Amino acid sequence: QAQLVESGGGLVQAGGSLKLSCAASGTSFRVNIMAWFRQAEGKQREWVARITSAGTTNYADSVKGRFTIARDNAKNTMYLQMNSLKPEDTAVYYCKREWPRPDLWGQGTQVTVSS
Repeated sequence: QAQLVESGGGLVQAGGSLKLSCAASGTSFRVNIMAWFRQAEGKQREWVARITSAGTTNYADSVKGRFTIARDNAKNTMYLQMNSLKPEDTAVYYCKREWPRPDLWGQGTQVTVSS
């Protein structure tokens, strides 16, 4: 059964860094298009970044230049390096398999940035 498990969330001060991980199992990870989303309390879930099987990356404007998405196919793991964190980055962060369908989501990991 395919599964995604996020880790690495926590509490950090504004300006600090965190690195999230998303471990995949039961899926052909190396051919998957993967993404990170986040959902702040009371707000809709929003897309953060995407990485293709070839390593092409895209970022939301709100995180461009601060966040870096990466993948290690040998470890079936995707990462999100978050630098220069801001209080508005506070949210539950989810990883998602976008292709192939059906969509697959992780359970989420909380990131809290204090001012």
